[in-house]
Amino acid sequence: QVQVVESGGGLVQPGGSLRLSCAASGSFFRIYAMGWYRQAPGKQRELVAVITSVGSTNYADSVKGRFTISRDNAKNTVYLQMNSLTPEDTAVYYCNLHTVREYWGQGTQVTVSS
Repeated sequence: QVQVVESGGGLVQPGGSLRLSCAASGSFFRIYAMGWYRQAPGKQRELVAVITSVGSTNYADSVKGRFTISRDNAKNTVYLQMNSLTPEDTAVYYCNLHTVREYWGQGTQVTVSS
């Protein structure tokens, strides 16, 4: 059984920072990529950032220059450092694990508000 667990969400003021973590555990042979998606109320889930097994990264245009995705292969963990947050970043953030199958975490709420 594979588990994907996010942590690190919360309430932050505009201009602030948060760091999300996502740890994958269980029985899987190889991780091809891990990434972060988000879903705001009334909107579709969208890609935020992804990092492959060889370290290649891809970001949504809306977060480029503000968010940084990184990983710790030994811990099967991926991080999302979010800086210069705006109210438009408010959403539930989901971690995605891409092996031969895809797995999702339960989501963590990020709220940017004064």
